[in-house]
Amino acid sequence: MSLYWDPVTALPPEQRINFTGSWDDLLWLNVPGPFWTGETDTCWTGRLQAPHNVLYGGEYFTEFVFRQPRTPTEVSAVADAAWADPFGGYGCDGDDRWTPSAVRAWWRERHRIDHYIAELLPHWASSTDRYERDAAAGLRDFAAHVADPLGVQLRVYLFWLEERRSPTPTDTLPDL
Repeated sequence: MSLYWDPVTALPPEQRINFTGSWDDLLWLNVPGPFWTGETDTCWTGRLQAPHNVLYGGEYFTEFVFRQPRTPTEVSAVADAAWADPFGGYGCDGDDRWTPSAVRAWWRERHRIDHYIAELLPHWASSTDRYERDAAAGLRDFAAHVADPLGVQLRVYLFWLEERRSPTPTDTLPDL
């Protein structure tokens, strides 16, 4: 049984060309993993393609990956979001960029996410705009993801980064 599935393996070469983001522009809200965003458009298009993986960031509404893809269908959806981004701000090389210490630092600072959600949720949830209401649903998904499965998923990801293989059920996962 494999505990880690590398979602980049489901990304065909013809879709990789849409991932040209600059790591220097990495948005802090991106959940560590292979897919990430830097500077993206402000047109609220990411969730139209990838509602289970993409949200909008703060006052400028840039997009970010709040949940790494878990299936080939979700990888394709994130690739569609990257294709739709006129700024070319998506990346798929996070495995070469994230370090164990950076993942741990991101996890230690996750309280910033709670603050981010608490600021935006009341406005987006009460909005008459359908895109903002959809974004509010995404914020709730993000909060639930951080509260429960993400900690274990990041420990599995740390193992992947350190060993470049999926942990087995008998392997000890690294601490966050």
